[in-house]
Amino acid sequence: MNHKKKYIILLIIFILCFIASAILSFIPPEEACGGSETGCYIVSQSEYAQTIGINNCYFGLIAFSVLIILTICHVLKPKKYKKQLILLGLIIGSIFALYFIYLQLIVIKACCQFCMVVDIGTLLGLAVFLFWKEK
Repeated sequence: MNHKKKYIILLIIFILCFIASAILSFIPPEEACGGSETGCYIVSQSEYAQTIGINNCYFGLIAFSVLIILTICHVLKPKKYKKQLILLGLIIGSIFALYFIYLQLIVIKACCQFCMVVDIGTLLGLAVFLFWKEK
């Protein structure tokens, strides 16, 4: 049961991150964030809002979709390789999350609340994965 609790918590985190990515993907930032003078809008219009010409929020949709499916599969039928793939996704995601937090706080000097949900959620997911001991 302890095993399932850990992955249910991860699943909740991934779903919240997916929802934040979906908001950024499908709702114009000035509507989602309350105007064109908000940090969210400023971040979304910055040169860092895209990677290889694709909005970063679309990568979030894909990554969290994969993590959600993988986590559900692992809860239903645990396998070591699924656990390793979830960890790999969290490590890669956390590297990007730290980079995006740095960009918002230091370079752009504006914060997007939905981006921060994704970034902090990813880091929190990694902490849950690493520090929640399975019995």
